Amino acid sequence: MYLKELSMMPGVSGDEGKVRDFIRSKIEGLVDNLYTDVLGNLIALKRGRDSSKKLLVSAHMDEVGFVVSKIEKDGKVAFLPIGGVDSRILPGKVVQVKDLKGVIGYRPIHLQRDEENTPPRFENLRIDFGFSSADEAKKYVSIGDYVSFVSDYIEKNGRAVGKAFDDRAGCSVLIDVLESGVSPAYDTYFVFTVQEETGLRGSAVVVEQLKPTCAIVVETTTAGDNPELEERKWATHLGDGPAITFFHRGYVIPKEIFQTIVDTAKNNDIPFQMKRRTAGGTDAGRYARTAYGVPAGVISTPARYIHSPNSIIDLNDYENTKKLIKVLVEEGKIVEVVS
Repeated sequence: MYLKELSMMPGVSGDEGKVRDFIRSKIEGLVDNLYTDVLGNLIALKRGRDSSKKLLVSAHMDEVGFVVSKIEKDGKVAFLPIGGVDSRILPGKVVQVKDLKGVIGYRPIHLQRDEENTPPRFENLRIDFGFSSADEAKKYVSIGDYVSFVSDYIEKNGRAVGKAFDDRAGCSVLIDVLESGVSPAYDTYFVFTVQEETGLRGSAVVVEQLKPTCAIVVETTTAGDNPELEERKWATHLGDGPAITFFHRGYVIPKEIFQTIVDTAKNNDIPFQMKRRTAGGTDAGRYARTAYGVPAGVISTPARYIHSPNSIIDLNDYENTKKLIKVLVEEGKIVEVVS
């Protein structure tokens, strides 16, 4: 498992280079062909026992983050979000530009008036790197620089805490499956996509190139079992296994693909759960709307506090996601049910 290494790397949408280079270093030699396309997607082909059909298995490399939008006279740095980030979690968080670390600052609570019960606006947040002037700041920071969270990775009591589990957990699963010596039933493309968090950009390019028969998207999804939520509002639950999606924003999973995933989990005694809320989207939606339309299923590791600097996953959920993906690839039934 490479979740620790992948989690701690910066890789905001559009700046996935370090993540891509790391993944390439781990899987070259394990696949029959490996290349990076013009948009930055990393595409690996593992030939199967049958080349009459093609399976695409993908995870996205990018994470939510920010981009520098202005450098103030006092040396503080204004920024804009890349992807879905809740501004309420940001004050006091450590972030980095290149190798430079700073703190996101906001007006102290005792100086707030009417806004103390409303989310801070991005236009009122600044990153403090300790600079005293714009001239000093501009020696190290430029408009357009990417900004990512800084977090430690921690494992304890069968759980892991860290940033960017969406979707570095999926990337790590794909690497693990390849390292396990997987023997695909059909030619299988293991693809690590870019810019998913900014509108599913990289996945459209992938489908146009590969024209697969069907796809499996390996994701990290929202766990609803937060302390403040009653159980009926939970989307998924840590420890109950990979979450299988039947419907999410912009896409209904084809019944035959959904049922094949469920049956495969049952037949192999792999615990699983349904994703019970339909909020959020994945590259599966883009696969369905691009080229001739590629039917896709979605399998996810549940994570609490997703899109924050400190998400939590259950490591058994991760391991069972890996087992389910490997069986699906080796059995090939998910390809065979597509007419």
